[in-house]
Amino acid sequence: MTKYMWTGSYTQQGTKGLISEGGSSRKAVVEKMLASVGGKLECLYFAFGPDDVVIIVDAPDNVSAAAVGLTVAASGAVHGRMTVLMTPEEVDLATKKSPAYRPPGT
Repeated sequence: MTKYMWTGSYTQQGTKGLISEGGSSRKAVVEKMLASVGGKLECLYFAFGPDDVVIIVDAPDNVSAAAVGLTVAASGAVHGRMTVLMTPEEVDLATKKSPAYRPPGT
């Protein structure tokens, strides 16, 4: 499974829903949504600042993660950003590769 970090900011509509339903209810909704595509919630935190919610998830593939992101975006209740996360071991493997690259202007 691939790990993703999803951060989001609630719209006015989303904030009203959160106030009405509470944080634990939203966590349960996220768990159910991820399970429906074969994924799993690792953690969910509510936050102060530019992001209202930070979620770390395991999803089987990019297509499943994109389906979740598109569904949430289409709701209009949250503006989100998804980031693919890499393990230290994956970075180790990346450092062993030598892509052919020429910087612009050289």
